[in-house]
Amino acid sequence: MSPPAGAPGPRAADRGGATVCLLAVGLVYVVVGLFGAALGAARVARQQAHAAADFGALAGAGGALDGDAAACRRAGEFAGANGGRLVACRLDGLDVLVTAEVTVSPMPWLTRTATATSRAGPVRG
Repeated sequence: MSPPAGAPGPRAADRGGATVCLLAVGLVYVVVGLFGAALGAARVARQQAHAAADFGALAGAGGALDGDAAACRRAGEFAGANGGRLVACRLDGLDVLVTAEVTVSPMPWLTRTATATSRAGPVRG
């Protein structure tokens, strides 16, 4: 059956509204995906900073009897081996306090730094 005379055909009534709506929904998915990836990268960096600080503190505590410089040098080696950068290190008696940081850039315009501090030393009873 053909449309009545003077009535627009099915192609003339199509203005592309569904295409624009689909593109908008796709853009929302892309933005949410980028946000999720950035959040995931930040959480991984935080965990990596904690691991670097923990291992650095444990390594430094092993050399605490050798002095501040030796303990902090060892802590820096272990923090670096675990993907972090030693920011601060000091002896508090036989305890070693280590602060390590990890820098992450989940997107070219977004750079963040995760920092963690750990303490290690002998067991006290």
